[in-house]
Amino acid sequence: MPHSEQARTVLSADDVRRALTRIAHEVVERNHGLDGVVIVGLQRGGVWVAETLASILAGIDPAHPVPVGSLDVSFHRDDVGLRPIVPGSVTDIPVELAGRTVILCDDVLYTGRTVRAALEALNEYGRPRAVQLAVVVDRGHRELPIRPDFVGKNLPTSSSEQVAATAAGVTIR
Repeated sequence: MPHSEQARTVLSADDVRRALTRIAHEVVERNHGLDGVVIVGLQRGGVWVAETLASILAGIDPAHPVPVGSLDVSFHRDDVGLRPIVPGSVTDIPVELAGRTVILCDDVLYTGRTVRAALEALNEYGRPRAVQLAVVVDRGHRELPIRPDFVGKNLPTSSSEQVAATAAGVTIR
């Protein structure tokens, strides 16, 4: 059967919002509140996830605002020779990470290589007490032993498919 270039929506904007709301509640539950929690979105796709998650968490526990940052892992990737480096994405870590719990956010988890690079890059900002991974979509195909702590949707895909996750929804092409 020929592969269709037609994008199909697998999660609507409401589905994405509900998934992130569930993840926010799971973050609070797993960490017994929000003390010492920092949210860091991976450039580019994880930044909107981090910002949305922080906004939902502010509604759940307004007494404990959670710092939100972004992390560009371009120079920490292990496949630098295989793909072009496009620097210029912003890294902004608003607080010292030592002793804190970092919730690393990304839109789609695929091979795990971006998360590996992020773990290395985080070391430049202190040694967190723990790092937890939150993703909107886990599509499998891992090349490294990395597993998310919080998942919006497990979405088995073929390696030839492309998955796009935004606040407007999740599509497969």
